[in-house]
Amino acid sequence: MSELFLRTLRDDPAEAEVPSHKLLIRAGYVRPIAPGLYSWLPLGLRVLRRIERIVREEMVAIGGQEILFPALLPRAPYEATNRWTEYGDGVFRLKDRRDNDYMLGPTHEEFFTLTVKGEYSSYKDLPLLLFQIQTKYRDEARPRAGILRGREFVMKDSYSFDLDDDGLRRVYQAHRRAYQNMFDRMAIRYVIVSAMSGAMGGSASEEFLAESEVGEDTFVRCVQSGYAANVEAVTTAVPAAISIDGLPDATVHETGDTPTIVTLVDWANSAGLGRTVTAADTLKNVMLKIRRPGGEWELLAIGLPGDREVDDKRLEAALSPAEYAFLDDADFARNTFLCKGYIGPEALRANGVRYLLDPRIVDGTSWITGADEPGRHVVGLVAGRDFSGDGTIEAAEVRDGDLSPDGAGPLVSARGIEIGHIFQLGRKYTDTFSADVLGEDGKPVRLTMGSYGVGVSRLVAVIAEQHHDGLGLRWPSSVSPFDVHVVMANKDAEARSGAEQLAAGLDEAGLEVLLDDRTASPGVKFKDAELIGVPWILVVGRGWANGTVELRNRFDGEVREVSVDSALAEITALFATAGE
Repeated sequence: MSELFLRTLRDDPAEAEVPSHKLLIRAGYVRPIAPGLYSWLPLGLRVLRRIERIVREEMVAIGGQEILFPALLPRAPYEATNRWTEYGDGVFRLKDRRDNDYMLGPTHEEFFTLTVKGEYSSYKDLPLLLFQIQTKYRDEARPRAGILRGREFVMKDSYSFDLDDDGLRRVYQAHRRAYQNMFDRMAIRYVIVSAMSGAMGGSASEEFLAESEVGEDTFVRCVQSGYAANVEAVTTAVPAAISIDGLPDATVHETGDTPTIVTLVDWANSAGLGRTVTAADTLKNVMLKIRRPGGEWELLAIGLPGDREVDDKRLEAALSPAEYAFLDDADFARNTFLCKGYIGPEALRANGVRYLLDPRIVDGTSWITGADEPGRHVVGLVAGRDFSGDGTIEAAEVRDGDLSPDGAGPLVSARGIEIGHIFQLGRKYTDTFSADVLGEDGKPVRLTMGSYGVGVSRLVAVIAEQHHDGLGLRWPSSVSPFDVHVVMANKDAEARSGAEQLAAGLDEAGLEVLLDDRTASPGVKFKDAELIGVPWILVVGRGWANGTVELRNRFDGEVREVSVDSALAEITALFATAGE
């Protein structure tokens, strides 16, 4: 340790928000050099490489072959799939000296597809599974939480190529099991949730989320059935339609200054309508403008129950790849038929505005909503009789207590960090590039693809989030930078010599050993050992004179004395057992 390139810090860095960010900097694993950019110091790089090894082993176990693409990628293939535009401001673009456009690769579907097309031409070459572990780049608007959300990160992405959908489903399930194996080996607590494919395209999609209070992803699950999904992928349990027969006609009321749902509900409960009205009885019409890739801005209205807010992530997923913005005062001024605070379905229909409804707004449901004039609302406007939408949209917030889509029980929410994502892409990319092989009958067969990602560098922070205490990091043995941390806590020459011999013996037994041979005080050494978080700490201290050393399990806190003569055998036996 006297030679290790390492400086630990006693205080949390001012810019760090979450435990992993604080501890990885304090313990000397990473160092920030710019927003969202980090250098990997020796300890951090050792953890990163051990995680890469686990990921690589599990990929090879299911037949993966490793290749490596450049990070600097030309524009044309992304142009062919429209993703040059779809990515918007989320990627780094640059030009070379000849004014050619390039991108720092955020993902590589196009290039895997083109490579396979260029190399393979027969059904006999399939199935095929290729993967790479490589640095990716995203121009994050708000990089945060250290290496959890950076602009440069290491990712494993793999791509399967099959002749038919049955083959795709088999390799998809193989990846699912491989991910479970690798995350189990890393001692990560995770949940598998249904997810949206987004700009990736494709059909079936699942995310692996590490359970964490600092996670940016919200997911929900149903305890009764085991259903779990990212909030973007939750489908609303649609209520049954109601008969329209006998429902009273809609009537317009003077409601005064009631531009908000709160003021409207207050009016309704003072207007003698004969029932108690809540926000859930009102119809809120939210105005947006959207622009599809390469298109012009157009108006879009979303109708949802007044007790629900629009969830930005669900809205973004529902509208992808279009970009959107909520209308501002200038937009309302240009569209004078929109009466802000009193918008109703009638003006939207009359002016040709596309109108999408929350799935809860089924035929026969009765609503209080705007009458398109200041201070006026319609009471008893019935869906399917008085108004209808141009379709439905899943944009409203998902709340605890909402019915699970499978109808088994209520949903409860939690937070997680995305660590893996698997997609059944299908033929989106092979169609674009006409990636065919000759089938057994001599006719062309269009290949079908799967795409499977793991955030390798992010896993360092995820494990740190899940495995730390008030003293520092507590690495699982599978990813720890070292197997054993030997601490010289006795300045006696014989004890120091004994510590060196123990360290040498562990090294000869094939274990990675960190020997704290510094002249620092025992207190400083213990604090550093606890902060760094190697799972086994062997202390050569005052007990040396009595023939004992102290063995500390940093992972579970157990401390016990072992004899000097048996220490080497006991520790090596621990690792032999762990490997079985």
